Amino acid sequence: MPAGKGILNYTTVIDPTKTAGECFAMLARHGASKVMILFDDTKEPSGLAFEIATQWGQRQYTLPVNVPGVLAALQAGRRAGTVPNRYVNREQATRTAWRVLKDWLEAQLAMIESGISALEEIMLPWQMVEPGKTVFQAVNEESLPALTTGTT
Repeated sequence: MPAGKGILNYTTVIDPTKTAGECFAMLARHGASKVMILFDDTKEPSGLAFEIATQWGQRQYTLPVNVPGVLAALQAGRRAGTVPNRYVNREQATRTAWRVLKDWLEAQLAMIESGISALEEIMLPWQMVEPGKTVFQAVNEESLPALTTGTT
């Protein structure tokens, strides 16, 4: 995080359900045929899943909302003096995590709309390859260490 700044959206007051609804609407406008909220083992919302037509047919994707990671970033910001203590709690981390996801999704969809990238390219790491496993997770478990930078 840049010196002197807290993480993106750390001051948001927007309820996560409103943010999730905005994400649902964006995905629907861009052709998603199914959108749902994912929940973790503690029954907390942990991300979005959606299905959309691609050049290879319907594909499913999951987008995580990492509340513990955001809380850790807020705590680091507090220690660095960039995030006031009043923003360092689980509820604020949840609001912030959802807003960050929404902003990321909005930017990715804008890249697709403008022809900078294709949906299949941008969303590849998040595509489900088997229940509970994304492309990134599968590659990370099986062969990511074998990938090289292409230099000799």
